[in-house]
Amino acid sequence: MSTAAAARGTDVPEGRTGFLGIIYGDVGTTQFRFSVVNSVERNEYVAVNHETCGEVLGRVEEVERRTDLSIERAQNLANGESVDIEEKVSARVAVIGYRDDRGLLQVPKTPFRAGEAVSRAEDELITRTIGIKQSRKTGAYVGTLLGHGIPILLDINGMVQKHVSVLAKTGGGKSYLTGVLVEELLKHNVTAVVIDPHGEYGALRDKGKHDKLMDRFGVEPRAYKDQINELSPDTRINPQAKPLKFTLSNLDAREILGLANPAQMKSFLPALRRALDVLRSSVREYDVGDVIRVLQREDEQQNQALIDDLLYLKEVDIFAKEGTRVDELVQKGKTTIINLKGVPPDVQELVVSRVADALFRLRKLNRVPPMMLAVEEAHNYCPQVGTAASSKVMRTIASEGRKFGLGLLIVTQRAAKVDKNVLSQCNTQIILKVTNPNDLKAITSSVEGITPGMEDEIQRLPIGQAIVMGAGVQMPLIIEVRARETRHGGESVTVIEE
Repeated sequence: MSTAAAARGTDVPEGRTGFLGIIYGDVGTTQFRFSVVNSVERNEYVAVNHETCGEVLGRVEEVERRTDLSIERAQNLANGESVDIEEKVSARVAVIGYRDDRGLLQVPKTPFRAGEAVSRAEDELITRTIGIKQSRKTGAYVGTLLGHGIPILLDINGMVQKHVSVLAKTGGGKSYLTGVLVEELLKHNVTAVVIDPHGEYGALRDKGKHDKLMDRFGVEPRAYKDQINELSPDTRINPQAKPLKFTLSNLDAREILGLANPAQMKSFLPALRRALDVLRSSVREYDVGDVIRVLQREDEQQNQALIDDLLYLKEVDIFAKEGTRVDELVQKGKTTIINLKGVPPDVQELVVSRVADALFRLRKLNRVPPMMLAVEEAHNYCPQVGTAASSKVMRTIASEGRKFGLGLLIVTQRAAKVDKNVLSQCNTQIILKVTNPNDLKAITSSVEGITPGMEDEIQRLPIGQAIVMGAGVQMPLIIEVRARETRHGGESVTVIEE
């Protein structure tokens, strides 16, 4: 190896800091292998000099150790005999490229030379080549580049304008990471509304406990009590929240039937319209009970089925003559948590439908500031199979919300169960560990830039690591998610204490 390198005029920097090994074998423009002299890890970034392009960045995709240990000699070793083992370590590198004079990312047009030295990439080369932006003013600090400690910041404007998805298996850390994102929105005074089915995000009020992980990521414990506004349809279960109510008087007959029984829209519509006309001619505000009384006075047999559906709306107790005001639902620079803990699934769908629809309408009229709508357990509110009361408005926000400054943050543990029309509109993806084959298939079909190698990586990600794309990040990056500043409200329950 050294003879060939000398013949080509290459110095083999055996003692140089950062030197990893030498390129060998058949060499291409997009990948190569090198013999490993010093320790190297999978996903580490390396630098190689190219005769026409200068310094080129690559990422280690696989590290392999080859040995001459046979099964017979392994048995001898197991029996306590001394056995000499000759081993060689090699690594496969995927070429990322270099920046040309115009600042464009390019891949060499000719292969690298065998015998060329491979070194550990410097942070400056990684940052410049990948195009990592470091603007704290508009960037959300979500973690650091795996193995290099370079801060990764997602452009907040890009997240709101082009939507975000956070995808992971159960226990993969999606709620923790979403908490990090919400902390960054709070820190930058970005208005947000969080649909919280499990009552986890109220913990953003509380400081986290200082530990070594915080020191490692350069964050301090912090509480956002003054920026949190919490509402709930059920304040008996969630006493820390303010009541969330909707007015019926600002809905037309078609919208009310869409909540009560959309399957009977055609047959129920005339009777409901007549009842609403009667009420509007005499009173300004009314509730479901008022509508039922008008229908009962008509004494029409066919009205009974409609009354039964309206009784269901009355029982869920989310409609009132005086509903939650706009300035209670959305407050500039603050995060409103819609706490649905303990609320039945069908009522949750109604609440999400009304909140999402209200936000979309208010943004179109510019009556609320540009904002982010974060939806936990999104597969329940915009399912791929079947429909939920909130399905239509979620699809509308996904396709049109960006025009009006209403961003959507989809969080789910079942990517395959989320409406593909919604998931495919998310141009920023944060993917944690996913192992379910159906979910992996849904991710690869809906997310651009996922290679077969990256698909394998998604299944191997440990807790605390994620693949990030979009929002100023120009290619898929594996990051270590930073420590939370606040208390994590989604921690698992301990069954048996140690």
